[in-house]
Amino acid sequence: MSKYIRQATSADLPAMMAIIEQGKHALAADQIPQWQDGYPLAADIQADIDARIAWVLIVDDQIAGTAALLTTPDPNYAIIYDGSWAPTENHRYASIHRIAIANGYHGQHLTDFYFSNLITMSYQLGFRQLRIDTHLLNKRMQHIITKAGFKYRGIVYMNHDNNDQRNAYQLLLS
Repeated sequence: MSKYIRQATSADLPAMMAIIEQGKHALAADQIPQWQDGYPLAADIQADIDARIAWVLIVDDQIAGTAALLTTPDPNYAIIYDGSWAPTENHRYASIHRIAIANGYHGQHLTDFYFSNLITMSYQLGFRQLRIDTHLLNKRMQHIITKAGFKYRGIVYMNHDNNDQRNAYQLLLS
């Protein structure tokens, strides 16, 4: 099985959106309200592509996953509650968002591979910390995040909405 990640292009948008829709259905089936209000829309994913922060996971020449690797500060991470970000010499960080694996690829530990590649890319870009968040009820993603080495740091709110709480995690690289 060949597998790697590459930067997404506009031609990848339909496959990426199909994976996002599968992710939305999986979250709904688990009664997790994350991604249930329309977000992320095709326009959000296209904006990631245009900003050159969208990455696809390729397995045997097929798009098996989608993610965004932000290299600018996420406004949702400016304030953290019931915890704190670990102090670092350099406050720059990358963050992983909108990550999903296509249904036909579950159970192959591809998320571990995907995370490893995104972490390596972040390091190569000069970042020594990464951040990520997920819904309190999203136990599957929490397991994947902590398995990748991220540590729970506290709670953040999406767009300052008190009803849209997320668990926040941080990974420090040396």
